[in-house]
Amino acid sequence: MPLLHVSLRAGKPATYRQAIFDSLYRAMRETLDVPEDDQFMTLSEHDAANFRYGAAFGIARSDDLVYIQITVFDTRTVEQKKALFRRIAELLGESPGIRPEDVFVNVYPTAKENWSVGNGLAQFA
Repeated sequence: MPLLHVSLRAGKPATYRQAIFDSLYRAMRETLDVPEDDQFMTLSEHDAANFRYGAAFGIARSDDLVYIQITVFDTRTVEQKKALFRRIAELLGESPGIRPEDVFVNVYPTAKENWSVGNGLAQFA
């Protein structure tokens, strides 16, 4: 039950943005055993004045940088998260063609009882 948000610089075509969604969904299915059709994703575009990055950690990023935040149940292992990071970079490199240096991912684990996915119910508590 991931909830995913992507932030990037404005100006990419719809096909590029959809390729990001497709690659991220595939990576989560392959590494986190996300169920079929579990696609809860948003994407925000930012103009240059509202999108900032640096070369921290010795990584030369470009204006094609994407920030990816994934909120998941706190049951994922370190190995699963590492596999997810690798697979996301690989798949985004294939489609839509984002360099690995421009893939910035943050996984935020949260307890199952903190989720309500509809109808005002605590489905996982």
